Amino acid sequence: MLGKIFQNIFKTMIAVSAMVALTGSPSYAHCNSTDMKETAKAVELRQAQRDLWIGHVFWVRNVALATKAGDVKAAQVAEQNVVKNARAIADSVAPVYGKPAADKLFGLLAGHYGAVKEYMTAAYAGNEVAKDAAVAKMTGNANEIATFLSSANPNWPKETLMRLLSAHAGHHIAQIEAFAKNDYATEAEIWDAMKDHMYMIADALAAGIVKQFPKKF
Repeated sequence: MLGKIFQNIFKTMIAVSAMVALTGSPSYAHCNSTDMKETAKAVELRQAQRDLWIGHVFWVRNVALATKAGDVKAAQVAEQNVVKNARAIADSVAPVYGKPAADKLFGLLAGHYGAVKEYMTAAYAGNEVAKDAAVAKMTGNANEIATFLSSANPNWPKETLMRLLSAHAGHHIAQIEAFAKNDYATEAEIWDAMKDHMYMIADALAAGIVKQFPKKF
């Protein structure tokens, strides 16, 4: 039963990722139009966001993998880097939105990781009730992040952000379920999809900033 549920989650997340990539919102599509030439500063911003968001999934994956292996030290180091990366992601928006906004984003990212970690703990313990509670937290947190970001930048529509963030949460869930089952072949597929999706999120965020502050980029 769990195997079928897991497979459906994975397939749904891939479909959602593809849908966002193809249809997106008008503003997101415009920002990423191939007709628009990127300046050197815009390219630098996009690449920096990609590096930061890939760092997020890399270190969270390390926490999940080390925890499954029972390597407490490795898990602790990975978690320290999850926090460090979240701070870096938040601080990356400070130059345009200010430190209070960066601090708010850091708190929201901490909430995201906390919910993912709760799901991991529940999945490894086989606690279905706790898993459901963690999913509810992830969903609520995604809504908070989408609301916060869309209020800061009109080029980040809340609906688009919710689709992106929901797919991202689904990747975390599918990855943890694969680790719980020792299904590393499937996890490898999820990891590839997760990385591609992180680039999608990073590109959307960078494009929105460039469009909102064209004189800076």
